[in-house]
Amino acid sequence: MSTSNRTKLLLDIVTFLAFLITMDPHFSGLAIHEWLSIALAGTIVVHLLLNWDWIVNVTKRLFIKATNGARVNYVLNWLLFIDGILIMVSGILISESAMPALGIALPLNFAWRRLHDISANLALLIMGLHLAMHWNWIVTTFKRVFLSGGKKTAAVAVEQEA
Repeated sequence: MSTSNRTKLLLDIVTFLAFLITMDPHFSGLAIHEWLSIALAGTIVVHLLLNWDWIVNVTKRLFIKATNGARVNYVLNWLLFIDGILIMVSGILISESAMPALGIALPLNFAWRRLHDISANLALLIMGLHLAMHWNWIVTTFKRVFLSGGKKTAAVAVEQEA
C-alpha cells in the first residue's frame, strides 16, 4: 500500500464525513456548519493536489484515448467542482457566523440562500455518483489500509483517483 493511497483514503474519509456533517446545519449548529465548511474547502484543495496527475493525464487524453468511464468521471468531477464553488460562494455570502466573526458584514439576500440550498442538494447527488464511480478503489484501499495492515490483499486495487 503506497503512502499516497493511504493519505488519499484518509483525507477522503475525513472530507466525506465533514461533508455529511455540513449537509445539516441543524445537526451541528450554524457556527460549526460554517467553519467546518471553510475547512472542507481546504481539504478539497488538498484532494485535488493529491490527484493532480490523474487530472492532467485524463485531460490530455480526454478526446483521444480515454475510456468512456474516465470521461464520465472527468465530467462528474468538474460538475462537483463547479457545484462546490457555488456552495462556497453562496455560503460565504449568506454567512451569519463565520464572516461576521471576521468582521465582514454582508447584506441579506435570499437569492443566495436559495442557490446555496439547491447547490448543496445537488452536491449530495453528485457526491453519491462520485462515490459510486470510485467504489472499487475505496473498498480495496480500505481493506489494504485497515484490514490487512498495509499488505497487499488478493483483490487488485483499481488504480484511479478516489
